[in-house]
Amino acid sequence: MTPHIRDYQGKHIHMIGIGGSSMSGLAQFLLEKGYTVSGSDGLETYTTKHLRDDLKIPVVIGHKPENVHGADFVVYTIAILPDNAERVEMERLGIPNIERATLLGQLMEGYQTAIGVCGAHGKTSTTALLAQIMMECELDPSIHIGGSLDFIGGSTRIGRSDIFLAEACEFNASFLHLRPTVALLLNIDADHLDFYRDIDHIQETFGEFLALLPQDGIAIGNGEDKRVRELLSALSCTTYTFGLSDDDDFTAANLVYNEIGCGTFDFTFHGEVLGHVQLRVAGFFHVQNALAALACAYIEGGDMARACKAAGDFEGAHRRFELTGEIDGVKLYHDYGHNPTEMRNILSVANMQPHNRLWAVMQPHTYSRVKRLFADYLTCTKDADITLVTDIYAAREKDPGDIKATQVVEGMLANGINAIHTPTFDDTETYLRANWQEGDLVLTMGCGNINQLNEQMWEREQEKKS
Repeated sequence: MTPHIRDYQGKHIHMIGIGGSSMSGLAQFLLEKGYTVSGSDGLETYTTKHLRDDLKIPVVIGHKPENVHGADFVVYTIAILPDNAERVEMERLGIPNIERATLLGQLMEGYQTAIGVCGAHGKTSTTALLAQIMMECELDPSIHIGGSLDFIGGSTRIGRSDIFLAEACEFNASFLHLRPTVALLLNIDADHLDFYRDIDHIQETFGEFLALLPQDGIAIGNGEDKRVRELLSALSCTTYTFGLSDDDDFTAANLVYNEIGCGTFDFTFHGEVLGHVQLRVAGFFHVQNALAALACAYIEGGDMARACKAAGDFEGAHRRFELTGEIDGVKLYHDYGHNPTEMRNILSVANMQPHNRLWAVMQPHTYSRVKRLFADYLTCTKDADITLVTDIYAAREKDPGDIKATQVVEGMLANGINAIHTPTFDDTETYLRANWQEGDLVLTMGCGNINQLNEQMWEREQEKKS
């Protein structure tokens, strides 16, 4: 029988991989709920420093058996493999334990409205936007985002209402541990093909997530995505669609874009205008995200005047086309996009910003993803003038020896992309500083630790000035 976090109220919870975007938020959630929390991670990051320095959570860097000693309960991420020293020790000691997604599902239990935002792309941005909208509408939700939002002071918030809003991640089908009453399905695309057989398997699994909805539940889906529509049509609960078609329930009427790609539109439901929205975040995908979030807010009884204003005030979550600084007249941005579709989308946004030359700095993420989507990687940075490719970020995987970043660069060059292999962050920084020019825009992309390159460049620049 799976142990339940509620049976360990006030006890010592140890979290393996606490520095992850979701785990760090859950650590804060548990801390605020009265649990004693400790954690470990493989790398020292801004997040681990924040947990240790600001929240006073003991965080150890490096995985050692003794880290779990004294713990009453252990939570680990899917990236922490069974042969991890701490997992081996917790099993030896018989410490009750669960995976991160199971913990999130357990924390969501008991809420009258449990909203899960899912999809191949845009989950974090849409969940963050909906969180800001619901807060402005005084719906007072509890929130868990797989990223950080300044508006709520991080990735987690405990509210006083019966609403729990969470990002529902499809990686390893982890969202099947949740129990949603409302589901937002943004899109279906090929990713995580180290776990999924193919795109049909991905669609089937999203269907399983929607099937978790109760009979009186609600599903809101992207009407412009054929696979999403197929899944919605199979449900017996109430369903709605959003999109630009007259067939969709929620639409963006009179949609126009300004010179940097930010959309302005009338938000409508069955043709009735509910409000006017002027976005500060650029790209068509953000219009879709806004439609999804506003549709959910409307269904949950939010004031549409406040909701539309909140959508217009939204400036994005951290690591989502985030301006991290300016050096030598060069603007540095970072985005979490880690597969070719996401990189292509965000580069189209970057290309609309005022700039001289556009630099794409790609950190390919996991060997399996690069192998399965190899052909797509070779053209996804076509909007950039220069592409720098770091070594592949292994994450949870071991190097199979048959795929290298140099192969990606060679393929890009063959497709007319001006690509250069800069293996390490130091190599990349050195190349950038030697070759960038005032007015250039640099965009680093990836869900590994490539954001630390931006931090590294900024910190060294401040040291030079001190």
